[in-house]
Amino acid sequence: MNPENEIDKTEALEPVETAAANVAEARGGVDGRKRPKWLLPLIAVVCAVVLVVAGVVGWNMYRGAKLAEAKEACATAADGVRSQANEYNALLNGDAVDAAAVKAEQVKDAKTVESLGKELKASAPEYEGCVAEDAKGLDAATVKLGEQADWYKTHEQSLSKAVKAVTESKAAKTLETAKTNLTAKLDEAAKLLTDSDGKVQDNTTRETLTNAIDAATRLKDANDATKIDKARKTLEDAINGVNASVQAKTDADAQAAAAAAAAAQVQAQSTYSGGSSYSGNTYRRTGGSTSGSNTYRGTTSGGSGSNSGSGSTGGSTTRPNLNGAYGCTEDCYVPPNNLIQH
Repeated sequence: MNPENEIDKTEALEPVETAAANVAEARGGVDGRKRPKWLLPLIAVVCAVVLVVAGVVGWNMYRGAKLAEAKEACATAADGVRSQANEYNALLNGDAVDAAAVKAEQVKDAKTVESLGKELKASAPEYEGCVAEDAKGLDAATVKLGEQADWYKTHEQSLSKAVKAVTESKAAKTLETAKTNLTAKLDEAAKLLTDSDGKVQDNTTRETLTNAIDAATRLKDANDATKIDKARKTLEDAINGVNASVQAKTDADAQAAAAAAAAAQVQAQSTYSGGSSYSGNTYRRTGGSTSGSNTYRGTTSGGSGSNSGSGSTGGSTTRPNLNGAYGCTEDCYVPPNNLIQH
């Protein structure tokens, strides 16, 4: 074998890379320089930090979003509670106050008053609002506010129902009472109309009463207590008018009877007098004797005359005194109508 040929073959062979050469090349740059040993750990740490920061930022963003969402939900729930509470309180301080003043005897069904009393004793929940600082607390507050809103809504409905029951029961009682009173007044009016026939001073009062009876009869079965009460009042006024007219006639008749009696008495006295006159009746008593003179003058029996005389008695004689009593002991004057015949 030729040695030169062997040398040429050796030079023609390409160099073979080894594993060590590959490692050395990896640790070096493109330019053949080696990288620092801490570079890879640093890169790993930086990547970890970036991931952590990204996680924290993401978590904070999520938590912020949840907090904002919880705040919004709680605020909405709070508005709902306020709205329901306002409706409940408006009823509680309004119509419920009027209904609460109604007594059991004023309604047709006393149980309605009892039910209303129970509703008025209910205790409303205490409003707390959205005071929590985290989403969990706000979520809990939202749930509680929802329950409070439901309480106000439920009790507003039940209180409204109780108030309505009392109001309707009172109206039914009022209507019933109005009808009863009108019926009684109609009976009174009908009797008066019959009894007053020919006994009134002004007969138009009876005509007014008749018209009032007709109008009240038409409303007897109505369902309007106000109209029924108005008809009863009109009927009552008509009754008072007839009664006043009856009394006026009674008084007028009594006065006429008294005047007639007085006139008859005057006439009787005038007929008895007849124009005659008497004078001179004097009686004197002295001791046990009585003396007197009697003079008569007049136009009766067609003439006039006088009569005088005296006498004595052994005893005591009495004559009428000025007042018509007996027991004169002195001079007595006897009026003409009290002449004593001897």
